[in-house]
Amino acid sequence: MSKLRHYDVIRNPVVTEKSTMASEHGQVVFDVAMDATKTEIKAAVEALFSVKVKAINTLVRKGKVKRFRGKIGVRNDVKKAIVTLVDGQSIDISTGV
Repeated sequence: MSKLRHYDVIRNPVVTEKSTMASEHGQVVFDVAMDATKTEIKAAVEALFSVKVKAINTLVRKGKVKRFRGKIGVRNDVKKAIVTLVDGQSIDISTGV
């Protein structure tokens, strides 16, 4: 898989209170492409960050229905990947890739 495809698979890191607490246990959370599989996500994380991945859990957060100036709209669905790293390894998401 090319390096460009790796950047297409992993969109951006998720920086929330819950994901920060998960980082204490060796987990990192990323927004990923909707069509990305677990093996593609694993290959992309290992290639881009030079770490070993222990496990990947994925979930799809459905878009909410929202109103803006009286008109109804729907936010996009987002696929998230919770990446568990091998003990002793970490990813610093505050630095750019």
